Amino acid sequence: MILLRLVVRDPVPGVALAVQRGRDALVPPARADADATTFELRLAVRARRDATREPWGPEVQGPPDRRFVYVNVGTYAGQPGTPWSRRAKVPLAGITDALRDAAERPGAALDAAIAGRGRDGTPACASVPLLDGWRVVDA
Repeated sequence: MILLRLVVRDPVPGVALAVQRGRDALVPPARADADATTFELRLAVRARRDATREPWGPEVQGPPDRRFVYVNVGTYAGQPGTPWSRRAKVPLAGITDALRDAAERPGAALDAAIAGRGRDGTPACASVPLLDGWRVVDA
């Protein structure tokens, strides 16, 4: 198991965020303040046919060669009465076997961050880039 920590930096105030689990369940943030919203997900690691390994769990979406996690925004995050209905697609590409191995040690987490807003200042949506890539940090 690995702890995957996803940080949404500078989210739009008053707009709910949640990670999508499966088709329609939601994972609330572990922490949230004006500067960042943080999600913590416990994911399994499974072997692929090509002998590499990948994070796996109910929050992981997409085909094998393009896995991702959705950060749901506004109504998609369970917030009624908001004009926002969006999802940000956070790529899991770039998570190497070395990163996964390091993240499996006790007290470690696999960490990445995305911007909470698009260029126009509204909530981030669609495919979003990682701000600093994936890295292993102390949990």
